[in-house]
Amino acid sequence: MALVHRALFILIFPVLTAVVSSLCWLTAGIGENAVLAHRIECLWARIALALAGVRVRADLSRLDRSVPYVFMPNHQSHFDILVLFAVLRDWNVRFVAKESLFKIPIFGPAMLKTGHIPILRENSRKAMRAIDDAAEAAKRGMSMLIFPEGTRSLDPAHLGEFKIGGMIMALKCARPVAPIIISGSHAVLPKHSILPKPCEVRVEALEPFDPSERFTLKQREQFRTWLKEHMEQAYQERR
Repeated sequence: MALVHRALFILIFPVLTAVVSSLCWLTAGIGENAVLAHRIECLWARIALALAGVRVRADLSRLDRSVPYVFMPNHQSHFDILVLFAVLRDWNVRFVAKESLFKIPIFGPAMLKTGHIPILRENSRKAMRAIDDAAEAAKRGMSMLIFPEGTRSLDPAHLGEFKIGGMIMALKCARPVAPIIISGSHAVLPKHSILPKPCEVRVEALEPFDPSERFTLKQREQFRTWLKEHMEQAYQERR
């Protein structure tokens, strides 16, 4: 069965992604904040996960579906993007993701067209522009998502180091932060792997909080330290 899922994923996923990217491009201007495009992205994610044989168990009971958040999940594999689109379908989410993803033919331009935001951390000016773009999107009622680790962790036993840019973005967006713990996705597609392995991924949203009640922009280092410790403890408890 695992071989069947892998074959289906390899054969269908590229075509599915191209079709969905084209649909997102066409529908990006329809409706406020490209809600239809977001729903298409979420459907794409659910179909792709089913093709790969990946089961997702999610607990989002601490979240309010009427509230836009800054989602901050840990990052274990490329499949995290599919998993998050699938489980966060009730929020109009835009990813702040590394710039290289936006260079993928068809897929990258569609991401840009539908409001996802590229960030190049090695260029401080571009990184700050991305943060400002995220803050503007949050003002329009969108939920933003950024991986605080910045990239996939090589060690599934621990979270990676958090980047300071995510803390600045969370404070500038002026929205509640919702930390999200993902476990199990490393086994689906570890870093440097190509073929997915059918298994179960667990997602749990921790209690949201208003970062401005605890930290200022000048205290972003303290914010990073606190959030890393908070999410690391939750990750270890759920492993």
